Amino acid sequence: MGLDLAGHLEHLVSTVEESADRDKRLLDEWAKYSVPGNHRLASNDVPFDLDDGERWESVLDFVQGSSTDTLSSTDDTILSALLSKPDVEHLLPSLVSLLSSSKPDDAISEELVEMIGFDNIELSMQLLAKRQDAVRELSDYLQGGQSNASRPSEPVQTNGRSKGKQKEDTSFHLDQLDPAEARRRMEEALRANAERPLFTGTAHDAPEVLPHVYTSAAIVQGNMLSHLGTRYLLPMGTTRRDYDDYEEVTIPPARTVPPRASERLISVAELDPLARGSFPGYTSLNRIQSIVYPTAYQSNENMLICAPTGAGKTDVAMLTVLRVLDQHRSRSEFSNNIAASIDRDKFKIIYVAPMKALASEIVRKLGKRLQWLSIRVRELTGDMQLTKKEIAETQIIVTTPEKWDVVTRKPTGEGELASKVKLLIIDEVHLLNDERGAVIETIVARTLRQVESTQSVIRIVGLSATLPNYLDVADFLSVNRHTGLFYFDSSFRPVPLEQHFIGVRGKPNSPQAKKNLDRVTYEKVSELVREGHQVMVFVHARKETVKAAEAIKEAAQADGSLDDFSCMDHPQFDIFRRDVAQSRNKEMRQLFDHGFGIHHAGMLRTDRNMMERMFEARAIKVLCCTATLAWGVNLPAHAVIIKGTQVYDSSKGAFTDLSVLDVLQVFGRAGRPGLEDSGVGFICTSEDKLTHYLDAVTSQVPIESKFVAGMIDALNAEISLGTVANVHDAVQWLGYTYLFVRMRKNPFQYGLGWEEVAEDPYLGAKRNQLITSAALQLAEARMVAFDRQTGSLVCTDLGRIAAKYYIRHKSIEIFNEKFRPKMSEADVLAMLSMSTEFDQIQVRENEVKELDAMMETIPCAVKGGTESSQGKVNILLQAYISQQRPEDFALVSDQAYAAQNGGRIVRALLEIAISRKWANVSAVLMGMSKAIEKRLWPFENPLKQFELKADVLYNLERWADDYAVSELAEMSAEELGKLIHLNERHGSAVREAAKQFPTAKITYNLRPLGADVLKIAVKVERAFNWSSKVHGSAEPFWLWVEDHDGTNILQLSHLIFRPTTESLDVDFVISIPSQKRPPSVTIRFVSDRWQGAEEEVEASLEELVMPSSSESLTPRLDIPFLPLSVIQNPPLQEVVSRRVQGFNAIQSQVFWSVVRTRMHTLLCAPTACGKETLRNSPNAFWALVVAPRRSIALEVTSDLRQQSRVTDATVDFVNADRIFDKPSRKSVRVVTAADLFQALSRQRNIKESLSKLRLVLCESLELLDAVYELGVSLLLHATQTYPVRFLGISSSLNDPADLAAWLDVDPLALHSFRPSDRDQALTVSTQTFTIPHSAALFKAMAKPAHAAIQAAHGEPAIVFVPSRTQCFPVARDLITQCALEMETAKGYLPDDVSVERLERYLARLQDAAGLQDFLARGVGFFHDGIAKADRLLMLELYAEGILRVLVVPREACWTLPVRARIVVVLGTQYVRVLPGTEERQVREYALEELVRMQGKAVRHRGAAGHFHLFCQAEGKDTITRFLNDGLPLESTLLEEGSVLRGWYRDRRRDGTIPDRQAAVDVLSFTFLARRLVSNPAYYDAKSTAVNELLSRIVDELEA
Repeated sequence: MGLDLAGHLEHLVSTVEESADRDKRLLDEWAKYSVPGNHRLASNDVPFDLDDGERWESVLDFVQGSSTDTLSSTDDTILSALLSKPDVEHLLPSLVSLLSSSKPDDAISEELVEMIGFDNIELSMQLLAKRQDAVRELSDYLQGGQSNASRPSEPVQTNGRSKGKQKEDTSFHLDQLDPAEARRRMEEALRANAERPLFTGTAHDAPEVLPHVYTSAAIVQGNMLSHLGTRYLLPMGTTRRDYDDYEEVTIPPARTVPPRASERLISVAELDPLARGSFPGYTSLNRIQSIVYPTAYQSNENMLICAPTGAGKTDVAMLTVLRVLDQHRSRSEFSNNIAASIDRDKFKIIYVAPMKALASEIVRKLGKRLQWLSIRVRELTGDMQLTKKEIAETQIIVTTPEKWDVVTRKPTGEGELASKVKLLIIDEVHLLNDERGAVIETIVARTLRQVESTQSVIRIVGLSATLPNYLDVADFLSVNRHTGLFYFDSSFRPVPLEQHFIGVRGKPNSPQAKKNLDRVTYEKVSELVREGHQVMVFVHARKETVKAAEAIKEAAQADGSLDDFSCMDHPQFDIFRRDVAQSRNKEMRQLFDHGFGIHHAGMLRTDRNMMERMFEARAIKVLCCTATLAWGVNLPAHAVIIKGTQVYDSSKGAFTDLSVLDVLQVFGRAGRPGLEDSGVGFICTSEDKLTHYLDAVTSQVPIESKFVAGMIDALNAEISLGTVANVHDAVQWLGYTYLFVRMRKNPFQYGLGWEEVAEDPYLGAKRNQLITSAALQLAEARMVAFDRQTGSLVCTDLGRIAAKYYIRHKSIEIFNEKFRPKMSEADVLAMLSMSTEFDQIQVRENEVKELDAMMETIPCAVKGGTESSQGKVNILLQAYISQQRPEDFALVSDQAYAAQNGGRIVRALLEIAISRKWANVSAVLMGMSKAIEKRLWPFENPLKQFELKADVLYNLERWADDYAVSELAEMSAEELGKLIHLNERHGSAVREAAKQFPTAKITYNLRPLGADVLKIAVKVERAFNWSSKVHGSAEPFWLWVEDHDGTNILQLSHLIFRPTTESLDVDFVISIPSQKRPPSVTIRFVSDRWQGAEEEVEASLEELVMPSSSESLTPRLDIPFLPLSVIQNPPLQEVVSRRVQGFNAIQSQVFWSVVRTRMHTLLCAPTACGKETLRNSPNAFWALVVAPRRSIALEVTSDLRQQSRVTDATVDFVNADRIFDKPSRKSVRVVTAADLFQALSRQRNIKESLSKLRLVLCESLELLDAVYELGVSLLLHATQTYPVRFLGISSSLNDPADLAAWLDVDPLALHSFRPSDRDQALTVSTQTFTIPHSAALFKAMAKPAHAAIQAAHGEPAIVFVPSRTQCFPVARDLITQCALEMETAKGYLPDDVSVERLERYLARLQDAAGLQDFLARGVGFFHDGIAKADRLLMLELYAEGILRVLVVPREACWTLPVRARIVVVLGTQYVRVLPGTEERQVREYALEELVRMQGKAVRHRGAAGHFHLFCQAEGKDTITRFLNDGLPLESTLLEEGSVLRGWYRDRRRDGTIPDRQAAVDVLSFTFLARRLVSNPAYYDAKSTAVNELLSRIVDELEA
């Protein structure tokens, strides 16, 4: 394609996407070129051609090519390039004069660049390189002669390459640049383009043109940047001047980008009522807001808005907030009341601001604007916590990146916020380039993964200052470049800003540099004040505000210009002076008279408000302030000056460069919108930092990722949260980070070569390498368990705690080395101070004296003293607890940093100690945690935590320090007044505080559950007066049992007292070694919040009588399996054969004694081992089957009816009235234990019926409760003279001997098998969680539960959840996990199920709306809350394999009629609401329920079953022990609320029990009578004589 220069430029800038007004502007621009008509180079109009492949790729290629190569044959390109520049003609004489001067190149280079513009710096280099030739050619040109450049015989240079051949008519004509000629050719080209076919058949990469990029710069659309960060040019018009003391670079305001044809300002009146009401006082949106309005308010697109500070980005955020509100309105109701129509509980909006000061400002702004809609805006920063109630009441939460990272790491409480988030606004997103940028990457990556994993919609909106590589940031935020990306350059500032960058000469921080800084600051301030402007001078320490003001005042005094600063002629000066005179701030009063003000966060709020008011009223000309003013208060001035850029950063323990974010924020205060049409910003820095700030503020350097530095800890957080379970997940997660975006764009920065990117565009290998390296470091720190073969990543307690408390992995490595089970307070403080979080705190020489003075007053010795940073941290922490405040401002900052981080790290160490069950150090750390929080040492008087008067506290310590708080609480107000040598009123205050001090009364009972297992039943009674003001809504505390020497915690529990709680019951189950029994254990109560609120009770074990170990277990014999023919009843054999092919090992072993003898028999065997098959042989005149629950009774009835048809016997499920009806034929009656007890308690004439009773089958004896025991005991008593056989069936028990004795079972007929003796293969896996019982716990369990289900390869699974309310959420989480992994919407539905077949079933649903979506994805439910028809349909679908997963609540485990290969128990706790109260308590599953659930994983045919138990870490040992060894069984007759007392009184009243001896006789038939002898300690019995014990029980019943 043949192109001349003009044609080529036209080709580059003309695209189909360009709007009509852009074309018009292009023509106008060309028309502006001024080229003299009498000096044209002769040539033909025919353009020269380019060879194939020689086409310019861009304007840059032309500019670079024309400058980087030497002038190969002539200098015509220099002349041509110069003459192609607009308005250059008048510069030619000056250029000739400069180039022909005798000055060397170095001396004229800067002036030359300024003359022809910074944009043409390459051309300047060419002119200097061929200086003499250029002078000659330009002189010839100016004299009217033809230059050598026009000789047609010379080859023409294009794109930096010589063509080497000359074509006909290729000389370049300047007349082609004639405006009329240029317009004619461009119009022709446009017409030709319009007629051209849409497709040429040749593929070319068209440059991407983005519709919402608004800039006055030349080449910003392509977002092109050098990977080395070089060759950036400052804006046109920039000047650089040298002075003796400093160098100054001035950047003029940017040219305004002309409005496009489609642009218009949107009037607020046009907005809908919701938006209109949220923009009070606005007549229209500004230009930026009008441009983004359609995307922000009328779509859910992710957005990135890059715009200068002060351009109205907050209002853009407001539009996106209003979009969320609009989407959560009910349109029908409350149509007139907008506030009432918003469903506030359905959404949360998170606004992430970079600083606490800005967060407060945003809360104020948004809260005020949205108040009319009753939308609550709250701040969540620093150490703040929000209660569940506050979270529920709040719709918009403003937070910092670090705080939001912490919050979303938590699975409970605040962490549950994340599940409701609909909009995430990240302000100042250009902080990605800062050290804190890794945190922004973490929260964005977590949010994007949450969007995918939960299939929820979370809109991400990024707000940023102008940044160079905005395309990369847009890609990172998942922003569509064409719809959601908006870029506005600095010309969009509301007030144009002239920027001055001053590099002060002198060695940084030297006296000379400081002197020069003071001088230049004064010069600039005085010059501005003389011009009538107000100035804000920003410094970086509170004390510096006064010093800076004094320095300017003294310099003005010396200069004789102090009167310029005075505001005495202000009309309200006297009023303001009177106000200032009332202030206690002496410096402020003195400075005001001379027109100066000061402002910093350390001043009183009234003084700060006064300064702001006076500056706004122009009663102060110079305000010296800190950067908090720029962040927190919108107080503009014509000029702002940043004096110095060294800021003390306590997190680094050193002086650092002022962040670019702060500079932009301060510059944003320059210029007063609506009052002035310009603003000026000065930044005074050291000479060596000048370039850094120039590049950063003018957006010259691309922002890079800082994620690598924080990746290890971020990975640990994701593993802890459960979002990353293996290397594959982690590699995917890394793909959501900004690091991934930049690694592909700029691989050199991250140690990659272009060839690696070419071979692996998605950097799978690099990401894998990064993750593996990070995982290995975490594994080395014992924070994760990393399996290199499978890639599995499992979080350990250490990793979970580190993630929760934001502890770095390097600190964990130190703790692993230093942490010991027994440590003193001094040891703990020494270890804490070694944490890497304090690495940046350094000891400075000027602080040593003050630190030494502190060290003399603190209580704990500091190893190494002030010689190391660890010693400094230790001293500062102890001083903080002792309420000592340092004098030095840097030490004040360091102490605040040490205290803030120290409290967090101590809390983490406490959890680590508790997870390791270290009792001694746990108690020490708990004291230290509260010491930092309360600033009170453990040895100080605990009543200091109350708001008592200083003299009362002083006298308390002096006169009553030896008294315990409980002793003070017992005394009267008068006695206390005398004790502390004050009056009765003071004594009353002390007494009230002592009574409100949280303490508890602890009682316990020792309940042995086996030969080496002890249950300690602890009762904790509240022993203090509740005050909402003092205690709030809850008082958390720890309760644990530790061994006798205080080394190890045996069991622990975290409990909460609420205002309505009077007492709490806690059961601890511990092992007691039978060989070496400890003399005692200690029960310890420790408040979580109150220093000194501790109780301990020693529980002696010396006199404890433990039951002897059981010798009753039956070994499973290796014998041949019996065939069904041994039944010797063909019809019955045929019925049984439908269920089993033959008897299994246990059935074969017990068959003879159960079926072929009349002995009383007890069979204790694992669940689902086939016990039920044996009971199906009733061979009696009439038989009674007793079941503990109605569901079990119905199940037995159903089973027996199948055999009844061939055994000529009826099977009836009867109630209490019909149990003892005279039988008319051979029959089996099934009854519940409650009905049996009721029948035996009230019926008298049952002898005839009992005489024909031949068999009593007691089902599920592991569920023996008081009613069941009393009912069977009465039956044993009533049938003692009849030939009735008792057959007991139970799950495996750890000691069945007494149960057998109760039923009078012959030792030969006692068959007690271990749980492991079942024939069917069953694997049991346990996974522990440390998350409290909450919705977040089930979210964390969803992923491992899904993995367990998938491991069955299409076979069915049952998932047990605590209650019905959890069924649907758990099912949704499982389906989501399935969708993420399988990338299909079918969920667990088998592939071979057709849509038509499924729809036929779904059509039968009664509750189609609630169940259809779940069933269509292969998930069903089973519980009584579902209509019976739907329940049966789901069981049918499950049996046919259409439903693969059945979600079942805990209570339905007894009625569930099906089994599965996979059974998953999601948690072993449930919430119980106490009767008559609203108090909710978390209770543990009964062991019998877990055994029942385990039995559902045992199948008589097919592959082995798998039982997955997900439980709390504390409960694992107890649960697994009893699942492996068999269940404990004790009598409950003596428990409070038992039926025994009521039954006994009724029987005494009606004479059935005539006297005490008769009562003893009846009780001797109970199971209790056997257990009193075997395990007396469980029933608080001292003796083992059964009659004596029973007599005492009768005496208590008589009382």
